[in-house]
Order: sequence, then structure tokens, then C-alpha cells
Amino acid sequence: MGTSGRSGAAVTTAPAPTSRDLPHPVREEIRLEGVLHALSDPMRLRIVRELAAGHAELSCSQFDLPVTKSTTTHHFRVLRESGVIRQIYRGTAKMNGLRRDDLEELFPGLLDCLLTAAARQAARQAARHGDG
Repeated sequence: MGTSGRSGAAVTTAPAPTSRDLPHPVREEIRLEGVLHALSDPMRLRIVRELAAGHAELSCSQFDLPVTKSTTTHHFRVLRESGVIRQIYRGTAKMNGLRRDDLEELFPGLLDCLLTAAARQAARQAARHGDG
């Protein structure tokens, strides 16, 4: 398991007890541009909003996204590799949790600001579609 696909860089997560563990960046590897890129996609922002709505963890199957399973998998991978979420297996379910503490430590206030802006945007869109 020595290296990951990222430019041959060593994976610096805790030792993997099983082959089902997924690589995550450690806190110090999380980059602002990666987080912003991950959150720039509407589906990924939707995933993060659902996780931030008071859910400690949700399985992938609990998200009702209007995209294919392979596209959903891609979105979760981008969020995980950017350090926005942590994914772990619990039995056969892949559970997803927001890395709020890590993001807040690195970029104070960023996540809450983005979530507030996303909620306001969603409200504007809902109001606009309701007026039709």
C-alpha cells in the first residue's frame, strides 16, 4: 500500500487495517483550492449540505441524487480526496461524514459561510420556480 495515485506521494493516513480503507488527506494536506473546487459542483455542494444538516454520518445510498451511480461515486471521491468528507466502511455500507473540525481549523468560518450562501441561493431558486 505504500503510495497512492497522486504523483507517487505516500499516503499519510493511519495504517490501513483492511484493504477496504479509503485514502484521505491528513489535515495538513487539505488545500483551499481543492476544497473550493470540490464545493463548486452543485451535486457535491448538495451532498455537503445534507451532511451539514445535522447528520453525523450518512451512507451513500441515503443520498437521492439525480445522477448515475458512477457519477455519484465520482462526486464522493472528489469530496473525500479534497478533505471535505471522510468515508469509512461499516459492514457493507460506505459511510460519509463531514470533516467539519479539520476544515474549521484550517479555514475558519469558510464552511459555514459557504453553507449559508448555498442555502440562500437555494431559497432564491425555490422562490423563483414557485412564481412560475
